[in-house]
Amino acid sequence: MTCSICGTPVVKRAGDKAFPFCSHRCQLIDLGRWLGEEYRIPVEHGDGEPPVAPPSRRGDDG
Repeated sequence: MTCSICGTPVVKRAGDKAFPFCSHRCQLIDLGRWLGEEYRIPVEHGDGEPPVAPPSRRGDDG
């Protein structure tokens, strides 16, 4: 298995708090990407359901 951030080989060891990342640094990079909304989970809409608009961010109302 490799770290999804930097590609370094990763082996699970007892007490390894960084797994599945190679380091705490790569964990924080991944967390920052989630918080910065760089990752998205796709949503499938059922038949006849209109897509739901994402909530507005604070400060975007003009």
